[in-house]
Amino acid sequence: MGRTVTVERKTKETDIELFLNLDGTGAAEISTGIGFFDHMLEGFSRHGFFDLKCHVKGDLHVDGHHTVEDTGIVLGQAVARAVGNKKGIRRYGSFILPMDDALALCAVDLCGRPFLNFDCVFPVERVGGLDTELVREFFYAVSYSAGMNLHMKMLDGNNAHHMIEVMFKAFAKALDQATGIDPRITDVLSTKGSL
Repeated sequence: MGRTVTVERKTKETDIELFLNLDGTGAAEISTGIGFFDHMLEGFSRHGFFDLKCHVKGDLHVDGHHTVEDTGIVLGQAVARAVGNKKGIRRYGSFILPMDDALALCAVDLCGRPFLNFDCVFPVERVGGLDTELVREFFYAVSYSAGMNLHMKMLDGNNAHHMIEVMFKAFAKALDQATGIDPRITDVLSTKGSL
């Protein structure tokens, strides 16, 4: 049995049910109402080997902001709950991932202290049904609700589709490393004795 968790969150703006297995195979069942966002979450699941089920009903008649941000909040909560007391995990993960013209760096520290450093300017305002400004909002929500340091830097790129996709995949690979179990770590990886 893997490290699994189900998180539900219901507000006047969104109704979200999310299942996460950190020790999965990359199986995904995603429905957010925003096709391109679904595609990004499927890529996150596949490349991080996370089993992810995410069903979102959001106020898309307003715009996509609440749907994307609240999904980030719930995903971050799921990560935090799934790693539990963090004993045995590597804590850190980093990855540089290429995709055609795009090259992204992502570094993660599951330290319990939320922080986002997001360095990317997209050349267009929208890809499919997703406003590009919401990409930062998503990662901000994940980092703060998970209590992780998250650094994302676009090293190169000019196609916004590729740029966003490479960020989600780099995040998946870095998070897979950080949540991975290392048999040499018998407690938590900190001189303080807690994370």
